[in-house]
Amino acid sequence: MSEYQSQGVVRAIRALQTNILLSVAAFFGLLVAFPVNAFAHGVTDGDKGYISEISGVHIIPFVYLGAKHMMTGYDHLLFLFGVIFFLYRLKDVGIYVTLFAAGHIVTLLAGVLLHISVSAYLIDAIIGFSVVYKALDNMGAFQRWFGFQPNTKAATFIFGLFHGLGLATKILDYQVSSDGLLINLISFNVGVEIGQILALVVILIGINYWRKSAGFMQHAYSANAVMMMLGFLLMGYQVTGYIVS
Repeated sequence: MSEYQSQGVVRAIRALQTNILLSVAAFFGLLVAFPVNAFAHGVTDGDKGYISEISGVHIIPFVYLGAKHMMTGYDHLLFLFGVIFFLYRLKDVGIYVTLFAAGHIVTLLAGVLLHISVSAYLIDAIIGFSVVYKALDNMGAFQRWFGFQPNTKAATFIFGLFHGLGLATKILDYQVSSDGLLINLISFNVGVEIGQILALVVILIGINYWRKSAGFMQHAYSANAVMMMLGFLLMGYQVTGYIVS
């Protein structure tokens, strides 16, 4: 590639980054106009009432709630989409998804059983950051900016810990009965894994179809830029919620 072409690529990247930053700024401006809770990811009011009122072992309902949580958890799905974006072998997909699930399970169980409570807004802001981080990783930003590549497996596990802690914080707020709590939490995690598998099947079918097109690599950067923007949006809602709460 000639020097002139290289400069053109750099200008195009900078223009895209500028547009992204402007879009993020515009989204943040909308935070004042819309209720933050309407966009916060968590358990629905109906499920919250059910969780707060029941006691004893309820395996099937908690499996259902876990699967529903994962299937409707846009923050989880965005992060997983970023994780598998450039994974072509099913074995690699399994490794990374298992690492994420392991981190999620550890902090969900520990957070609820040990009553580890952290501000839900701050944890969800970190979850939003996980989406930003993965998008930047896919875009090769760390190599260009810092000259090194973070350990992607370790990052996936660590962010899985935060994702699990975020849900544990919400469950603690609902004052779940201690009667049958451990079995119910394990059932919930089973549901989370079922939901994760179902969501991944859909994502993998879609992304594999996209990869067969000639324009996949051409649009990969833009797709991750959009994902980064959505991560900033999630962070903005949660930080705003923390400030105004």
